[in-house]
Amino acid sequence: MPTPAALIRLSPTTGLNLFNDCQRCFWLQYHENIARPRGIFPSLPGGMDWVIKKYFDRYRGGLPPELAGHVDGTLIADQGLLSRWRNWQTGLEYRDSGRNAVLFGALDDCLVNDSGEHVPLDYKTRGSAPRLGDSERYYQTQLDTYALLLVSNGYPTADYAYLVYYYPESAGEHGSVKFSVQPVRLLVDRMRVQQLFESAVDLLAGPLPAMSRSCAYCSWFAKRSHLSNSTDAAAG
Repeated sequence: MPTPAALIRLSPTTGLNLFNDCQRCFWLQYHENIARPRGIFPSLPGGMDWVIKKYFDRYRGGLPPELAGHVDGTLIADQGLLSRWRNWQTGLEYRDSGRNAVLFGALDDCLVNDSGEHVPLDYKTRGSAPRLGDSERYYQTQLDTYALLLVSNGYPTADYAYLVYYYPESAGEHGSVKFSVQPVRLLVDRMRVQQLFESAVDLLAGPLPAMSRSCAYCSWFAKRSHLSNSTDAAAG
């Protein structure tokens, strides 16, 4: 009797974004457990994320004053439900039984608009104001995923989501830093990310994709392999 294929679990950030960036690197990570090298991961964004979450939790069922009039809806009131959605282990999932695959994600926050629709909201910290097109380029897949997860779990969901950017404006006495806050509204497409997810999973059932000319990791590996072969040939 054949052994059933292992369950494939993908997230938008470490799974689908990697697939979009380089299919070969994606295949190696999820098919052979060979991940790209990682440098030192900065701890400041994680610390900021935790502080912002605690701050937003004070306004459940309402809005922080800096967002009032700038976003549609109010923060979801159920703290217990949101706490589960924020956890990678208990968060929302979209399951494709035919492919034995799961797409999962952890929401930062969620609004509920006047129509009763859920609106994903994600916090982002950066060094300066976002440039035009940055939101779509770097975070579209993530927000599409959150919309799909909400809908597939029975929650009425809007066709838009929000990124709320925090970036430093000035520094003051006693270590205080003033941040600017900029919400950005993006349209979301649940079918787009569902098709992307299916394509990513289907790729894993096939052979190793060719190296990508636009991938810095593939380029580094190719140059290193060429150097190693040249050195070995000279030594021989």
